[in-house]
Amino acid sequence: MKRTTVWVTTAAALTGLAACTSSGSSDEPADKRTASAPAALPALRTAERSTERAETARVRSTTVMGTQLSLTADGVLAWRDGLSGSLTIDYTGGTAAETMRGLGVTSMEARYLSDAYYARMGDTFAAKMGGKHWLRYAYDDLKTLGGGADLADQMRSTTPNQSVRLLLDSGDVRELGQETVDGQATTHYAGTVRVEDVTDTELRRRLQDAKVTAETVDIWINEKNLLVKKVEKTSTTNGRVTQTAHYSDYGVKVAVQKPPAADTEDFKTLLSQPSTSSS
Repeated sequence: MKRTTVWVTTAAALTGLAACTSSGSSDEPADKRTASAPAALPALRTAERSTERAETARVRSTTVMGTQLSLTADGVLAWRDGLSGSLTIDYTGGTAAETMRGLGVTSMEARYLSDAYYARMGDTFAAKMGGKHWLRYAYDDLKTLGGGADLADQMRSTTPNQSVRLLLDSGDVRELGQETVDGQATTHYAGTVRVEDVTDTELRRRLQDAKVTAETVDIWINEKNLLVKKVEKTSTTNGRVTQTAHYSDYGVKVAVQKPPAADTEDFKTLLSQPSTSSS
């Protein structure tokens, strides 16, 4: 298999998680972003602030990208100073997952640090790639991938407060009532984000770069004003993407170490090497 194909496959499989974890992120004040939202939604603004202040959480999620990829993820995330965290990602189906299996990879550990994320690919992959187990993807380098500027932003936007922000950018936020989720009393909110209706220029650009035509967001907020669950369903020019995530253990300790340099390959270095075939 050509090295460029290896990189593109693994990048797509890894960034696929981030690309649909949360499309929207805005640095505008909450009051400005939600000026058109019903007055009955100060609870969502409170939830955004509470979730952001929590700074860490445990997450488990399921992502389906049409026939291309399906995966599950389980781990911890922190968003105090940018994104950091560690997730175990299992590839459960789709054409990209089949390609990954051909490389001997059905599961991997992903570590998120301030400047890059690292993927531990396993022994079989390491044997094909010169003995190194980890691949490093610098966020800035992802800009070279199609829609890369958006991917780089999205890699930094995988935290639960971003889902609340995205819903607040919807023009039709609705409160759907009380529900029990993961054993907790929660309030269910939902809304639809349509690209043509988005007034936030930066958010609209990100949605357009990701080829998003519309996105529905459902979130469940508990009595502590913290996000418990979210479901995002995105319609893109390439098909439907659905992700469901559950958040718990807010405030959990998150300590992520950079993998050993001697056991790490940078994707830019991998790309610069001559294309070769492997059996």
